[in-house]
Amino acid sequence: MRPAKRRGQNFLVDPNTVRRLVRLAAAGSDETVLEIGPGLGSLTLGLLAAAGRVVAVEVDTLLAEALPATATARLGPAVASRLTVVAADGLRLVPADLPGAPPDVLAANLPYNVAVPLLLGVLERFPSIGRGLVMVQAEVADRLTAAPGGRVYGVPSVKVAWYASARPAGAVPRAVFWPRPNVDSSLVAFTRRAPAGPPALRGSVFAAVDAAFAQRRKTLRTALSGWAGSASTVERLARAAGVDPSARGETLAVADFTRLAIARSVDPPACGG
Repeated sequence: MRPAKRRGQNFLVDPNTVRRLVRLAAAGSDETVLEIGPGLGSLTLGLLAAAGRVVAVEVDTLLAEALPATATARLGPAVASRLTVVAADGLRLVPADLPGAPPDVLAANLPYNVAVPLLLGVLERFPSIGRGLVMVQAEVADRLTAAPGGRVYGVPSVKVAWYASARPAGAVPRAVFWPRPNVDSSLVAFTRRAPAGPPALRGSVFAAVDAAFAQRRKTLRTALSGWAGSASTVERLARAAGVDPSARGETLAVADFTRLAIARSVDPPACGG
């Protein structure tokens, strides 16, 4: 097989890095780990030695078919029996695709080109996942873990914060991958928490986030006028939410966007906004 550039395939091949990731993922013997994009199976083998069960989701059918044999050859049939391989696209993964008990932990080397939507989709559709460790492009890691007001704080920062507390977990050198990527990688660890607001308002919150950062240098009064219905409505909602309408979206935490959405839910725009 040859790594597919269109799928962002850069396989982790360094055993010391595998041990590091397994330690940071901290999966217990009674837990099920969801691994997305196992590739050649390096991380899979490490997770199998620590976790009670590993469900590996691989979109590449050649790799998916080879993984059980790899696990059996390397770890023996008893340990390999704790592995379930699902040939599916992680971007479209739903709980019904996974057999057995729902996963507790996410551990994944995410393809650079789909890392953010893939992570957000898993957090949305798999509420059983309480914590996780993902390896992503360093720039993406910075965005996922950024605090309000920072230069790289943006849409991924706010949307991940709706579901979980994310934190940097260390850099990963390029030399541990095959083929060697042209970008730096970093680890992001997350711990799920209660949603920042009523689940029914998530769509409204995310729409406000998208609108605010689509015009990043504009004030909320301008950037959210379409979402709220008018600039004057933004003024009214912002006052009700305790948010400064002359602020920019990059200064707001997920709790601020949530309060705006709550205010909008009781004072909806006249024309569907």
